[in-house]
Amino acid sequence: MKWVALVIVVSLAGYTYVTLSYRKTNPAFRPYQDTKDRAGVMRLLSAGFQRVVLPAQRPADPAALPGGATVSAGPGGLPAELLSSLLDNPLLPETIDQVTASPRISAVLAYPIHFTCSLADQKRQLAGAELYIRDGAITIVPTFERLDGDLIARSRDNVVLVTIPAGTLKPGSFVATLVGERTSRTWTVQVH
Repeated sequence: MKWVALVIVVSLAGYTYVTLSYRKTNPAFRPYQDTKDRAGVMRLLSAGFQRVVLPAQRPADPAALPGGATVSAGPGGLPAELLSSLLDNPLLPETIDQVTASPRISAVLAYPIHFTCSLADQKRQLAGAELYIRDGAITIVPTFERLDGDLIARSRDNVVLVTIPAGTLKPGSFVATLVGERTSRTWTVQVH
């Protein structure tokens, strides 16, 4: 019996060593999701879009941000060119109510955008935001995800802070659009 126990211990030690020494450090390949993501990126690139995933948060204490940009209401929904390039339509807020953003920024600084939005129901929560840049147009798409089961959000109204990382925008003049299902908000940004 001692030989069987010795073989088991030696085998486990050898297996553990080989597993830890040669284990792949990256996440495992998910055929469907990885192929779908790659196809989505290729469609966006062929349409001329640059996509950047943005950090989005719901600040507990919304601090005053430098504003001053003249914001106007626009039609809701994604632009037709972007909509035809996406594989999955994101879950958008129903309306974008207010936007606070600066009309001028430096290309070497982060660009914070503070906005309020209303959701269609209380079964959604903030998932993040995506930035699409093409030919002097910036499209900011706040994305939400459905809550499972009996969970509901406290309110349909949300205060969101989205930050465009430093170096993302090149110097020039851009028309920025923050997209909602029914209403969007648009303003101009001068990057220097």
